[in-house]
Amino acid sequence: MNNRRTYAMFAIVTLTAALGALTQTSMNSMLSGVQESFGTPESVSQWLTTIYMLVIGVTVPLVTHLARRYSVRTLIFVALAFMLVGAVIAAFSPNFGILLFARVLQAVSAGIMLPVMQTIAMTRFPPGQNATAMGIAGIALGFAPNIGPLFGGLLVDSWGWRSFFWILSGIIVVLALATLAFVRKREHQMHDAHLDYLSALLSTVGFGCVLLSFSTAAYRPITDPAIWTGLVVGIVCVSWFVLRQRRIKHPLIHMSIFKSHTYVVSFIAQNLLNASFMGITLILPLFIVNVAQMTPVDAGLVFLPTTILAAVFNPLAGILSDKIGPRPVIVVSAFLLVAGSGAMAFITADTPFWLITALQVVRGIGVSSIIGPLNSWGMHKLPVENMIDGSAFFTTVRQACASFGTALMMLLISVVGGALGYNLALGLSALFAVGVLICSVFFVRDLKS
Repeated sequence: MNNRRTYAMFAIVTLTAALGALTQTSMNSMLSGVQESFGTPESVSQWLTTIYMLVIGVTVPLVTHLARRYSVRTLIFVALAFMLVGAVIAAFSPNFGILLFARVLQAVSAGIMLPVMQTIAMTRFPPGQNATAMGIAGIALGFAPNIGPLFGGLLVDSWGWRSFFWILSGIIVVLALATLAFVRKREHQMHDAHLDYLSALLSTVGFGCVLLSFSTAAYRPITDPAIWTGLVVGIVCVSWFVLRQRRIKHPLIHMSIFKSHTYVVSFIAQNLLNASFMGITLILPLFIVNVAQMTPVDAGLVFLPTTILAAVFNPLAGILSDKIGPRPVIVVSAFLLVAGSGAMAFITADTPFWLITALQVVRGIGVSSIIGPLNSWGMHKLPVENMIDGSAFFTTVRQACASFGTALMMLLISVVGGALGYNLALGLSALFAVGVLICSVFFVRDLKS
C-alpha cells in the first residue's frame, strides 16, 4: 500500500474512532434534553452513557478475531454501518428504549475502530513514524471525548439533542464515500481464523460485569450487594478467560503480549493514567458547581483550553518522540501530569477560576503528550501479528481502570463529604499520576537502548 493510501486509510479510521468517542461523551450534556423528551428520571437516563461504555468493553476483545478474518476495509464499513444505523434510529427514536438500542449499535462501532486504529498506527507506518501516528490517533482518544460535552450542549441549546445524530449521519456518509475511494481491500486476513466461543463468552460476561460494577459504584452505595456480586463474577470470568488464552490453540487474545517488558510497563502506566485523569472529567465540574458555587457553564469552560491544546500536543508529542526518542517526552509529560494533579488536590472554594483552569491545562498537556509516545513505545516490540491483541486488551482494561478510578473518587466524596472529600478525590488522582511518573522515570528507555 502506497503512502498516500495509508495516510488516507489512517485518517478515515481515526475520524471514525473520534466520532465514536465524541458520541460517547456528547450524551453527558444531552441527558437533560432526553429526560425532557421522554420523561425519564436521571437514574434511568444515565444508562445511555453506561451502556455505551459497557458495549465498548465487551466488543473490543472480539475485534481480534474479526481483524484476523476480515480486511481493514471491511471492518471500516461494518463500523460505519453500525454507527449510521444507530444514528438514524436515535434521531427518529420514539421512546427511551429505542434510543438505548441505538446507543448499543453506536458503541459496537466505537469498539471496532479503537483497536484497529492503534494497530494501523503501529503496523502500516515505517519505523520512526509510529509515535507520530499514535499522537494523531490520540486526537480520537483525547481531543474528541473532551470536546464532546461542549459540542452536545451547544446542539441541545440550539436545535435539540436529535440534531446531533443528524449531523453524525451526514459525516458518516462522507466517511463511507471516502472509504470507497481511498481504501483498497488487502488480502492479509486469515480466513481460517478460529473463534473460541467459550473465550468470547467469558470475555463478554467478565469485562461486562467488572465495568458495570465499577460504573454503578460511582453513584450507588458501596454496600450494594449487586456491586460486589457483579465484581466477583467479573473477576472470576476474566481470570478464567486469561488462563484459557494460555492453554488453547486459537486464543481470542494472545497473552504472549505480556512477555514484552515494554508492553507490561506501558500497560501498567497507561492504566494508572486512565484511572487518574478520566475521573477528573466528572469530579472537577462537580467541585466547581457544588463547592466553588460557580455556574455549570464555568464547569464546562474549565476544560476548553485543555481541549484545544490537546489537538496540538497529541501529534506534537508523537513527532518529538520519533525525533529525539520517547523517554524525554514521556518523562517530562509525566512530571507535568503530577505537577498539575498534585497542585489541584489543594484547591479550595476560594481558588480563582483562572487558577483552576491553569492547573487543568498543565494536567491536560501532560495527558495529551504522554498518550501517543507511551503507547507506541509499549507496543513497538510486539510481533506484527500480535499488535491487535496488545491494542485490544489494553483498550478493554483501560475502560475498567477509568471506571475504577472514578468509582474510588466518588466513594471518597460520598463518605467524607464536603470540600475535604473533593480534595481527597483529587489527591487520589494525583497518587495515580505519581504511579505513572515512577513507571516513566525508572522503566521507560529509549528504543535504541
